[in-house]
Amino acid sequence: MMKSCKTALLFAALLAVLVAPAIASPGPGNSPNAPDRDDRGQRIKHVFVIVLENEGFDVTFGATSKAPFLSKTLPTQGVLLSQYYGTGHVSLDNYVAMLSGQAGTPQTRNDCTTYADFILTGVTPDGQAIGTGCVYPSTIKTLPDQLNAIGKTWRGYMGDMGNDPARESATCGHPDLNTIDHTQAAEAPSVAVPLGDQYASRHDPFVYFHSIIDSPDCGKNVVNLNQLPQDLAHEDTTPNFVFITPNLCDDGHDAPCKNGQPGGLVSADAFLQKWIPMIMASKAYQRDGLIVINFDESGLTISASAGGILSITAQGQFCCNQQPGPNLAPFPQTTNLSPTVSLTFQDYGGDRTGAVLLSPFLKPGTVSDTPFNHYSLLKSLEDIFDTDEYLGYAGQPGLVGFFGCTTSDISTKDHDLFSGCVNR
Repeated sequence: MMKSCKTALLFAALLAVLVAPAIASPGPGNSPNAPDRDDRGQRIKHVFVIVLENEGFDVTFGATSKAPFLSKTLPTQGVLLSQYYGTGHVSLDNYVAMLSGQAGTPQTRNDCTTYADFILTGVTPDGQAIGTGCVYPSTIKTLPDQLNAIGKTWRGYMGDMGNDPARESATCGHPDLNTIDHTQAAEAPSVAVPLGDQYASRHDPFVYFHSIIDSPDCGKNVVNLNQLPQDLAHEDTTPNFVFITPNLCDDGHDAPCKNGQPGGLVSADAFLQKWIPMIMASKAYQRDGLIVINFDESGLTISASAGGILSITAQGQFCCNQQPGPNLAPFPQTTNLSPTVSLTFQDYGGDRTGAVLLSPFLKPGTVSDTPFNHYSLLKSLEDIFDTDEYLGYAGQPGLVGFFGCTTSDISTKDHDLFSGCVNR
């Protein structure tokens, strides 16, 4: 969907006004090198997105959270989005949504255990690909395609990618097309693979689009996470858009982990304690950065019956008038994974996870109760980087980004940062 010039201009003006209180006096997480009062209208130019795995808001941010750095420390330094939602279950459909605005398919909702080409049969008026499969044709565009078109830089940093060259390469790592994905499970350390390999293709959205994997950009820009410190060393080597996927232990997915670490929120919190200070110390972040820490989806509910049948349930709650897309059957849906295990999706959303934003521009200790989801994230990124359109459901009528009102609301409502468009 094409963006309104009026929306883009309003976004710049509003940010110039609304960030003033946030940077007038440095607070926790505000660097002494952050923009001063004369520079406060400068817009965000570097965004760092870190995606964690499979926890609901109450577990992550509740009083007994096992991630105190994420749940207690970081919200005092930035903004807690208390009503942030995933857009689906189980994993891959959420990552695809963040990068392209595409809704789930039966295959992406089940993590594409076969790395199959997407068979395109049409496109809806709102930009949704109609068909089945996993790896979208080059006609389906992504945020990196948009950034390339406007001269902005991007890079995806993937934990453990390439540790086992027999599974995936160290850059643009993915299975061969139309073959079984052997990165679905973590690999323990061994003589052959001393560090083990906990990379998962399904958590790397870049490799599910032909517009990326068929380009030299993929080998150059989808790299192992160990490249990030070198890139952060200089502002001009830090990409405008940084997407970080920790390995299956560091993102909290596995617990315990194949490398002996505890996993879950404990390991995710330790990962953030290492990497967030490093990012915040970079010149790119201090000058004009934004960090987004979110989760792909909430956790699943597991219960056992007296007869020994294990039931796994995803509530599938959603926000923001999210639509299911053209490729999914009606809900609820139940699949028998085995004679003793069933999986039920009550609805098509990804449930409430929460998210945290950090930036020199933002007022520390802010809490937003405005509903956002992965499409809101994509819309916000497209606003920040001034792309010429919103992709897929990022262009959904009425969707609110982190910093901007929808076009239809501009003339009748005032804007309040992290409260969306609110009546006065």
